[in-house]
Amino acid sequence: MKVRNLLAISIGLIFTSAFHAQETTTSAAPIEITERLNIPGPLKFGENEFFLALSKQNSPTWVQQQYIMRDDELSNYKELINISYFDKEIDMETAIRQKVDFVEKRRSKDKYTFVEVTESPDGKEIIVDYLTTETPNEGEPYAEYNLDRFKSFDTGEKKSFIIFSYSKRIAGDLKYSSKSLSKDRGRLMETAIKTAIPPVTYKPTEVDKKKK
Repeated sequence: MKVRNLLAISIGLIFTSAFHAQETTTSAAPIEITERLNIPGPLKFGENEFFLALSKQNSPTWVQQQYIMRDDELSNYKELINISYFDKEIDMETAIRQKVDFVEKRRSKDKYTFVEVTESPDGKEIIVDYLTTETPNEGEPYAEYNLDRFKSFDTGEKKSFIIFSYSKRIAGDLKYSSKSLSKDRGRLMETAIKTAIPPVTYKPTEVDKKKK
């Protein structure tokens, strides 16, 4: 697992800010959404605005919220922000290793896949960014670039953990779309570095029932 310091890719930028199991639902965004993290919206990533499209209480201590652009849809998004908030302490090294192992297992079947780990200058935040491709049974094949920011919080009274993730997809020829995303990687990394992780106020709710 290769680890780079953020200074190597972005001298002078301030890291502003944070186990992400990114779930892409195939259902349409609900009409009414319970905001469980009390995050002011819309979120901004670069010049684009992202609006809350899903909020899910996966477990008593894990909330997941997803945001998409106004004219996008969760079932076939072009860009997406996922926030996974854990109301407990999680070992960052273990979470990162699980993510890296997940991506590396794809390499034998996906020749375009790559994964890299980058550490913030203060060592308090880690970025795992990676590219994968998919050929669904229906619809066009696509390449997907993901960027996961792992961050732990400790207020002295409480410990929590956030994974702030950005995802971008390009459909069509896999060679072309993978190359295009790879070329855009530097800009997206820089945008992530400049983007502050939004403040969270957790409001526990009943765990959502799993779909059968």
